[in-house]
Amino acid sequence: QLQLVESGGGSVQPGGSLRLSCAAPGYSLDYYAVGWFRQAPGKEREWVSYISDSGHRTEYAHSVKGRVTISRDSAKNTVYLQMNNLQPEDTGVYYCAAGLLAMAADNYDYWGRGTQVTVSS
Repeated sequence: QLQLVESGGGSVQPGGSLRLSCAAPGYSLDYYAVGWFRQAPGKEREWVSYISDSGHRTEYAHSVKGRVTISRDSAKNTVYLQMNNLQPEDTGVYYCAAGLLAMAADNYDYWGRGTQVTVSS
């Protein structure tokens, strides 16, 4: 079964940057669309970004558009989420998810365990 592993989280000051990675050890992500979600303490999980299996289509939530870039590297079997100008409201656990028929925020079949992002001065 496809397992997803996130990494790259950490603590940064407002205005800082982080690059999150989503890997699938032992499985190819080539045929999967991948999305990133986040969940802040006491809040519901929120969709952040999406990339198609080919990488040609990307989408972003309004709250992160212009500050976040999603990309994928087939050779490394990894999907990245580059986050710039981070703000305290970006704090939360970030999850990647994959699905053969996923589109934007829907139809994800596999989920990682998450990586913590904390933005604080």
